[in-house]
Amino acid sequence: MTALSNRALNRALLGRQFLLARTDHTPLEVIGRLVALQAQEPNWPYVGLWSRIHGFTHSQLTTLLQDRKVVRSGLLRSTQHLAAADDFRRLRPLLQPVLDRTARSAYFARNSAGLDTASLVATGLELLAGAMTPRKELARRLAERHPGRDGRILAGEVELRAPLVHSPATGTWGSWGTRSAVSVTPAETWLGRPMAPVAAKDLIRRYLAAFGPAGTMDVQAWSGLTRLGEIVSDMRAELRHYHDPDGRELIDLADAELPDPDTPAPVRLLPAFDNALLGHADRTRIISHEDRKRVMPGQAQVRPTFLVDGRVHGSWSLEGDTLRLTQFRPLSAIDRVALEQEAERLLPFVGGESVSYSSPIAIRSS
Repeated sequence: MTALSNRALNRALLGRQFLLARTDHTPLEVIGRLVALQAQEPNWPYVGLWSRIHGFTHSQLTTLLQDRKVVRSGLLRSTQHLAAADDFRRLRPLLQPVLDRTARSAYFARNSAGLDTASLVATGLELLAGAMTPRKELARRLAERHPGRDGRILAGEVELRAPLVHSPATGTWGSWGTRSAVSVTPAETWLGRPMAPVAAKDLIRRYLAAFGPAGTMDVQAWSGLTRLGEIVSDMRAELRHYHDPDGRELIDLADAELPDPDTPAPVRLLPAFDNALLGHADRTRIISHEDRKRVMPGQAQVRPTFLVDGRVHGSWSLEGDTLRLTQFRPLSAIDRVALEQEAERLLPFVGGESVSYSSPIAIRSS
């Protein structure tokens, strides 16, 4: 097997993520290639697409949400994602065991102890009645049906166990941070078609097209699914096989091309929660262990970052109308100019007016 360097893996990832060069593909095509965009906070997927697509505008994604071609819902790793509607119909049933596992966690289980799960879900769907309903209203009605229990947690469990999608307003560009007003409705009603589960092999192929070459543990970390080793083994004949710098086996699509490791990588600003940073168990192809502690300090935080020569070299934030860049280490004069130019280009998109630098983020001791 061919051994691939971290740089070769980095360039492969950037190429498949449209981060080596912006693309002229449509936003729907890019979302499909990436499988899904993490979207706990609705504005960030817009920034992710801006960094990948020539001339991307807010209205392009907003229109896809309003036209029901893209939906926001719980998906990979039980977290909120944007996905093409047809992909959601196929992927959500396959990933349902991951969301069910979350629904069995102590947070939900304590509140629903003694309730029949199927009955709870049926009640939730009955109360929704196929309409777009505020979460708060669903919670209130569930609490009326089940006195003494927290209706918000019951509503959250129903949303995990049944494929519900959010209203377009929940996922469109607006205020920064999570949205307090979220409305949900059954996916099949919203999409007008039944769910149609895809096979795990198809999901693995989709993953490799967006994140490969990668190992089985990487697929599992990205999807939340477990015990994929046997399935990958069954696919062995159709896949290409490599080793990473530590000797671990990697798999890839047989027809997938690898960029030259010396391909230049432009400066890119990535949004919070970008899957380019979250798509592998071993993330050293794009971020060092030291920098990972700065970017992912705990409490489900994944800060916005910027890439220099294809790797995380710092983070950024929007404070009022100022885009603040935080370097993790000194940059060359050429790289600093390129970073400032890319940040200046992003300013009008995010509503900023100026770029400045902040002090480095300290690493919290373990």
